[in-house]
Amino acid sequence: MTGAMLLAGLLTGFALAGQQPAPQTVPAPPPDPAVWWAPEIPKPPPEQDPFQGRRLRPGETLVPIDNGVDPLLYRLWGLQPLQSQLIKRGELVLEVWARPATGVRQAVVRVTVRRDGRAFVQARAGLGCCTPEIGRRVDIDAELAPQQIPPLKALVGAPMWGQPRSVIVDYGGGAVEPVCLEGVSWDVTLLVPGQARHLRRACDDAEVGSIAPALAAALSTASGRDARFDAMFARGGDFSRQQRAYDSLIASGGRLKAGTNSRPQPPAVPVPPEDEPETPSSPPT
Repeated sequence: MTGAMLLAGLLTGFALAGQQPAPQTVPAPPPDPAVWWAPEIPKPPPEQDPFQGRRLRPGETLVPIDNGVDPLLYRLWGLQPLQSQLIKRGELVLEVWARPATGVRQAVVRVTVRRDGRAFVQARAGLGCCTPEIGRRVDIDAELAPQQIPPLKALVGAPMWGQPRSVIVDYGGGAVEPVCLEGVSWDVTLLVPGQARHLRRACDDAEVGSIAPALAAALSTASGRDARFDAMFARGGDFSRQQRAYDSLIASGGRLKAGTNSRPQPPAVPVPPEDEPETPSSPPT
């Protein structure tokens, strides 16, 4: 037994002698501090930030926004805060938030019309719950076709923007406070030079129908671009049922009264004189 053990030890020693030592791993050098904080950051395309690069000029003031959406929440959805959008004469931003009463799904559609003749839609859908980030977020960033722009511009003078911010439906027998147990509640904001208008509507068809043109215009620009986004809206941009409910309410002598929590719209700000128009940029090829 002793001879066998000695032979095994000799064979093991010869095998180890033929092996090369493992090379030492050299740690990577630490990054250059100056380079670490000064990378080349590419500018986002206009589809992702239509107004990027604008700066306030003397006499210009950002339009006050009071739509219940914090600037940091916009960042979580991958959007520039509406509070920081510097808008020029001849431009508009239409923004719609959709919040189903059951579940944590949410969606936002922002349509931007620039004075150089181009327009863009930024749409997001996701789960706004339980984690700091937005879960299962769907992003849509696209340029609109020219024929989609006139209906958006026509919304600026629509009578709906003169309605109270939040409303109570009065069918003629008394006002009824809205209770949104099913369906979708909506927040719509129109931003034009010098002024913003915000309207909030609950699930009642007549309520929603009072802002149907704005909802249809916004949702139509995003529909058909991503099936995951479309899954949230079975009827896409069709709000004809809600429009008929609102028309029937008015025809029967009913009305929308200011809600108990309705607040005044944010104040207007002066619009500076027209500056030099921007040079129209060519669409990407």
